[in-house]
Amino acid sequence: MIAVLTSGVALGAYVPGLLLVRRLEEHGMAARVDVLERLFPPGVLERVVANKQRFHRDFRLARAAHAMARDQRELVDDGLAARLMGEWDDAQVTTIVVLSGFWAPVVDAYRRTRLAVRVEQCHVDAVCSPSFRAGGDIVGCDDVWLMDASRGTVDITIPVTGQPVVPWDGREQRMLVHGGGWSMGTYASDAAHLAERGAQLDVIAYEKADIGLRNGTRYFMNDPGWQAWNDGGFPPFGEVKQDGRVLYQAGPRYPGSFDLVRRSVAVVSKPGAGTLLDSLHAATPIILLEPLGEWEAQNGRIWLENGFAVSMMEWCARGQPQELLQDLHHNLASAREAVPSYADRLREMHRS
Repeated sequence: MIAVLTSGVALGAYVPGLLLVRRLEEHGMAARVDVLERLFPPGVLERVVANKQRFHRDFRLARAAHAMARDQRELVDDGLAARLMGEWDDAQVTTIVVLSGFWAPVVDAYRRTRLAVRVEQCHVDAVCSPSFRAGGDIVGCDDVWLMDASRGTVDITIPVTGQPVVPWDGREQRMLVHGGGWSMGTYASDAAHLAERGAQLDVIAYEKADIGLRNGTRYFMNDPGWQAWNDGGFPPFGEVKQDGRVLYQAGPRYPGSFDLVRRSVAVVSKPGAGTLLDSLHAATPIILLEPLGEWEAQNGRIWLENGFAVSMMEWCARGQPQELLQDLHHNLASAREAVPSYADRLREMHRS
């Protein structure tokens, strides 16, 4: 059994973790996803939900809070952690993959008495994200980096789906605009700017109060009542109809929003880890918005250097050329075929 440890606070860790579990299951491997917030008492979870709303509405506050991320070990309920470790024993977990550094105290405690268990920290960002900076060390673990910041390369990946890339000529001439898993950043004002210039947009809104443009703009939402620690699947997703109704559906193998990514000519977003995975596996270029922090800035740098993205400022200054997006798409399509799968690597490791 492989246990994949994620956090529901940041979908950039949660969604890649769940994708990894789904890809492992497709190989016939036993895998489970565990969400850190399930070890928190109810009062802490209420604060998490409140902060999500605050950060959506105030990007500067979000940047400051992430810059000061702190160890969360005092938030973990010891009884719930002990129960989870018992579940790992019963399931005969042999490998633990950590996607959020805040798991470090729990995993370190488990690993100290179960030396045969292999632990890998999987970094989906190009440099240490706040959770790995604040979480502390895990004794005897290995680090897996999807990207190498020093060389500017994409070395391994977590596939979103096995579906083929939609050919450029078969795509809708629309762009998908969003603010990552927590809907943060400048994406709403950037969407208005693009719409004024005639762009056809699909916008993922955080709440219905965010919906404004209607001149050809379509709106979509994740179910605002969904929380990863209460569910364990992908967030229910749907289009906001003209009358405000949304029929939410959760994709069983990958997030519903990825279907929009596959058919779009570009994603307009900050360079979060989940957005980069979508970009690579759909071969859809990113028009980069302001990053949340240094880890996202480094993600964006790698995408720019590899010809997978263009900044919003440059793209607009050059007159919004579709030819540039097409070139970036072809670069991504070539890279997608060359980058190995982390799920495949884990499968081979367990065979040996």
